[in-house]
Amino acid sequence: MAYTVSKSLCPQNHRCPIIRVCPSNAIVQDGYGLPMVDKSKCTECGKCEKYCPTGAVSKTN
Repeated sequence: MAYTVSKSLCPQNHRCPIIRVCPSNAIVQDGYGLPMVDKSKCTECGKCEKYCPTGAVSKTN
């Protein structure tokens, strides 16, 4: 399982707030682009999904 960020739900016009809540620094973002989850660092704690204000983060198979 892994977390992904939906391009259609993420506004991509600001610094992503879920970067700050990730305890393993698994969320990366280039400028104001779509944030990406580094699967090798992700501990699947679920904080990114809980704190995403637009609901763009979800767990996938």
